[in-house]
Amino acid sequence: MKYAETVLDLIGHTPLVKLQRMVDSATMASIYMKMEQLNPAGSLKDRMAVHMVRRAEEQGLLKPGTTLVESTSGNTGLGLAMTAAVKGYRCIFTMPDKMSKEKIDMLKAYGAEVVITRTDLDHDHPESYVQVAKRIARETPGAVYTDQYYNQANPEAHYLTTGPEIWEDTDGKIDCLVGSIGTGGSISGAGKYLKEKAAEAGREIRIVCPDPYGSIYKDMFERGEHDEPSIYRVEGIGHDFMVGTLDFSVIDEIRNVSDKDSFRTARRLAREEGIFCGGSTGTVLFGAMQVAEELGPGRIIVCILCDSGDRYLSKCFDDDWMKDMGYLDDAHRLGTVRELLRFKDGHVVYASSDETLAQIAHRMNELGISQMPIVRTRDERYLMIHEADLLQTLVTGECTPDDSVLRAAKPLQGQVSMDDPLSKVQRIFDSDNVAVVVEKGAITAIISKIDIVEFLAARRWH
Repeated sequence: MKYAETVLDLIGHTPLVKLQRMVDSATMASIYMKMEQLNPAGSLKDRMAVHMVRRAEEQGLLKPGTTLVESTSGNTGLGLAMTAAVKGYRCIFTMPDKMSKEKIDMLKAYGAEVVITRTDLDHDHPESYVQVAKRIARETPGAVYTDQYYNQANPEAHYLTTGPEIWEDTDGKIDCLVGSIGTGGSISGAGKYLKEKAAEAGREIRIVCPDPYGSIYKDMFERGEHDEPSIYRVEGIGHDFMVGTLDFSVIDEIRNVSDKDSFRTARRLAREEGIFCGGSTGTVLFGAMQVAEELGPGRIIVCILCDSGDRYLSKCFDDDWMKDMGYLDDAHRLGTVRELLRFKDGHVVYASSDETLAQIAHRMNELGISQMPIVRTRDERYLMIHEADLLQTLVTGECTPDDSVLRAAKPLQGQVSMDDPLSKVQRIFDSDNVAVVVEKGAITAIISKIDIVEFLAARRWH
């Protein structure tokens, strides 16, 4: 028989998945997602949770009936609660009130007690979630505060597991690791291992950490001091205080990402790649896509996923919540150009500048299309030939069928980008016959009225 002794034996060895739809292989580095949501409790934090408990057991700190106490945004708590359920410990967790109801309910499902505190309190305030957890640990007989923010078993877990897995699965060819900073354990541990292995191989690896606006980490990394932290909605990453498990020496860059970009990227990841993760993963991936454009094709980026999206159904995956927060307006609720093109063939038929109007008319008729952009050289602007232009110039005698298509062509109008809402496309239809999708200076698709009709019908909007 082949089986695991306990569910804890299933933690780790998560696979890499290459992004296909969200990455342009012609202009961007490849992005591989480290699928940490496949851990038993659904997040990256399972690794360090079980490792902290094992180290505490080795040190003789835990006894039967011990109560584990931790301040958590949810995922560390879930990993600890799962571990405690297997080993027979009790759990008490404190959480800020901005965390999702799904996380609270999941913790309770494992048998944990959950104490909710205010989000807007300073780290040192006696009623903050960290200070309340410490007080509970002091006042509860036989309790142990696992202290994920200073417990060195946290980064050690990732040095021993996450880093080696990434190195092995990329055959040591990774160019950049992109990951978030919550406690800093995963990026510090995995990053340290990867940099050591790269140095042994005579090469370098870049470590980049996307972080929410409002967190202090970017300021502390770049200036050694920080401005007043502010509230952000992404859960589980960033902080308003420095932690002891974060090693800045491993990191090359921290870049800020907005809540809006984080949540929209998480939604895109589910809809375009079938990978269901939370807003913090959206933060990481948004930053990784920026890095992928900067590095260019032929390079390898590994992006560490944070957790599963099932704990955010009432937040970033809820249209009403997104709208209330200002991250999704009515225009975007209908969809975007990018979403529509998933349902439509993006192949664009071009006209050549040396073709005649007669040849163009014949090709349009054969292909059942009513317009063609004209092939241009690098420094030329795009032109478009519409059937209406053909008709007008031939009827008025301005052109003959043997004239070059350039005589009837007009400058390209009605341009949209991939992330524009379909409401913008609809407004273009008021003055232009079609909308033209332009991405990085190239025409990637042409959208007609019937394309939008078919898309909306397929989505069954009522």
